[in-house]
Amino acid sequence: MAKVVLGVAGGIAAYKAVELLRQLTETGHDVTVVPTRAALEFVGAPTWAALSGKPVADDVWSQVHQVPHVRIGQSADLVVVAPATADLMARAAHGLADDLLTNVLLTARCPVVLAPAMHTEMWEHAATRANVALLRERGVVVVEPAVGRLTGDDSGKGRLPDPVELAALCRDLLDRATQDRAPQDLAGRRVVVSAGGTREHLDPVRFLGNRSSGKQGYALARAAAARGAEVVLVSAAALPDPAGVTVRRVTTALELRDAVLAETDAADVVVMAAAVADYRPAERLATKRKKTETLTVELVQNPDVLAELVVRREGPAPVLVGFAAETGDAEGDALAHGRAKLARKGCDLLVVNEVGEPGHPTGFEGDQNAATVLSRDGSVHEIGLGSKDALAHVVWDLVAARLATAAPPAAGHEVPAAASR
Repeated sequence: MAKVVLGVAGGIAAYKAVELLRQLTETGHDVTVVPTRAALEFVGAPTWAALSGKPVADDVWSQVHQVPHVRIGQSADLVVVAPATADLMARAAHGLADDLLTNVLLTARCPVVLAPAMHTEMWEHAATRANVALLRERGVVVVEPAVGRLTGDDSGKGRLPDPVELAALCRDLLDRATQDRAPQDLAGRRVVVSAGGTREHLDPVRFLGNRSSGKQGYALARAAAARGAEVVLVSAAALPDPAGVTVRRVTTALELRDAVLAETDAADVVVMAAAVADYRPAERLATKRKKTETLTVELVQNPDVLAELVVRREGPAPVLVGFAAETGDAEGDALAHGRAKLARKGCDLLVVNEVGEPGHPTGFEGDQNAATVLSRDGSVHEIGLGSKDALAHVVWDLVAARLATAAPPAAGHEVPAAASR
């Protein structure tokens, strides 16, 4: 059972931290809530105490004999602040310690996560951006805020990410900390991940599609964000946005191609985990196609996005990772087809996983996966059956090893100094 400190700063999004607290406690973590005085104006101490099972204090004068301003941070396995206001981040960046929460942040030697929530103008202000950069340089995980409805009639970037996804990110960091693995080995890197199955419309009602849920691509995006990367997820799936990830929604293969290519120039890594349709109807009808006894539809081939990325690449960057969902047939097993695909595509890594009918233990729709990662240099890495999150981290381990010996970050993305914790 990990000891987690949930800091809550004084923003309207404080009410969402109640769900984050529930997510963490229900998965067995020992959570101590440390709100600021302003946060208690939004959600009172009785709520935090009832859900955490612990008394709540916001100043350094309560239970002084236990030295809470030092002890809480020293004993924590993870500190997460949600919401983190512009004021809280400014104080944290400059080492101020004028309340219990900022004292905890100064004494913590564990992973620290700040989940900002504020109006777009405040997030984009030069002072806030400088504070965020300084915190990240010190190894703090500052989660990118989500885009959506803010307070009042405003909308834009600055919304607190989904509490369920924030909890998943926290659990991910805790898992990596217990394995003594560097939590921020992708810091300063920009990665693009595609996910989900594209849909090719026959008419306003019907489409050609596949069984891809997008879960593996989302796991890859979530893991990269937890490891410090700036992540763009090009998604054809209907899943909640992972915390700290910029999501570009697409439907068709052509939309996915355009979105991926638009994001690739500044990327250090591109992972094509989406199940992109090989064909699309030559014609999309403007009205619903009437049912007939037989139906013939002319199909045209969609672009091969991964192959196009290989052709467009100049030098070693970006690292290109493909996925191949395969089945065996008379011409060979899934791995043989994967090797042939790697030869055709020319990407750096190809993740080959065998899929089958619903109920198959790996591949589409389920929560588990197993794969063989083929490398262009001939190396092979087997990933046994486990969660899609676990598989994602193994893939990123292989990518991080390549990045460590290859190109520096893409232009405009500096690798921060090593974390002090």
